[in-house]
Amino acid sequence: MTWSASPSEDPSMSQDIRTRLIHHDYVAPAEFESPVVAVHKASTVFFPDVAALRSRRWVDKSGYTYGLHGTPTTFTLEARLATLEHARHVLLAPSGLSALNVVNQALLASGDALLLPDNVYFPSRDLARHELARWGIAHRVYDALDPSTLDAALGPDVKLVWLEAPGSVTLEFPDLRALVRRCRERAPQAVLALDNTWGAGLAFNPFELGDGLGVDLTIHALTKYPSGGGDVLMGSIACRDSALHERLAWTHSRMGLGVGANDAEALLRALPSLALRYHAQDQAARRIAEWAQGQPAVRRVLHPALPGSPGHAHWAGLCSAAAGLLTLEIDPRHSVEQVNAFVDGLQCFRIGWSWGGPVSLAVPYQARFMRELPTPYEGVLVRLCIGLESVDDLIADLGAGLARLG
Repeated sequence: MTWSASPSEDPSMSQDIRTRLIHHDYVAPAEFESPVVAVHKASTVFFPDVAALRSRRWVDKSGYTYGLHGTPTTFTLEARLATLEHARHVLLAPSGLSALNVVNQALLASGDALLLPDNVYFPSRDLARHELARWGIAHRVYDALDPSTLDAALGPDVKLVWLEAPGSVTLEFPDLRALVRRCRERAPQAVLALDNTWGAGLAFNPFELGDGLGVDLTIHALTKYPSGGGDVLMGSIACRDSALHERLAWTHSRMGLGVGANDAEALLRALPSLALRYHAQDQAARRIAEWAQGQPAVRRVLHPALPGSPGHAHWAGLCSAAAGLLTLEIDPRHSVEQVNAFVDGLQCFRIGWSWGGPVSLAVPYQARFMRELPTPYEGVLVRLCIGLESVDDLIADLGAGLARLG
């Protein structure tokens, strides 16, 4: 299709070229479809008239009002993520941690309390210790593997309970049904939120845990498996209840949070291969976990699908997959410096935060600095994030490193 006009046919042609280039009246035909979702970038969104400006709503995604509140690109990504998360509503955030903070700010006020599992993602604990504490919001911890520890922590002031499955770094898998049941019985006023980054929407459905139990919302660090490239920062908040979604959406709006259209495009391009990558990394991690059990320098292998790993029975009763993470507890006879040297010497594993990308990562931790409750882990922990390299090459690299460790 071509477009042309002469001054006699179009009065606007008498306008200055600078004005005509901005107020051009050509609109491309709508009948275009391809495998890739179009990238719509906007801050300003045009309205046909003042009545539309006054009446359009963005909260229910029935219309567009301002770029920060969504474009066709981000609305499409949110819809696909809602399917992935088994939810009805999704909000996008600039990172997984910012998604956590939206939930905290939307649901908590001064005088309230939130509960955290002791094996929680450490930045979430840090957020509670500092920002939330300054706003008069208390936090208490519970042992995710012992639901009875919720009894002392739950009270009328608890408005939010965070769950993780599995726990951060140490990968203990809790009895989610028992935790949810106890919270529903003893603190019906509390919203139950799950960090579902590890499950990625593929390992289990947190909204339907069985026996009529489920969480109220999930957050997902899309930075990890959905992105898959280690080059995008984004998070999401998913829920089924429309009233809860609107409450979260207004806080999200007031905080001025948005994501870039090109980042949304990157997620949309990566989602079709998510399941393939997730299951490939899952199988690779299981093979490495089984191999690592026989290594003299390794005291214990932490991986939910491995019999003997804490919470394995809970994982087996709920999940169909296990992601690509495992943690080695190195024998306590090896010092922190020796374990650091082991990690430094790895060739296929790079040192860096995050996971879910194509490159395998290794990071050492000391459990006593990560927990408030007593920990059974005596040796230095090395978390391995399995990428998409050859499993044989990864095992050879780890084997050589562990042999040097002795």
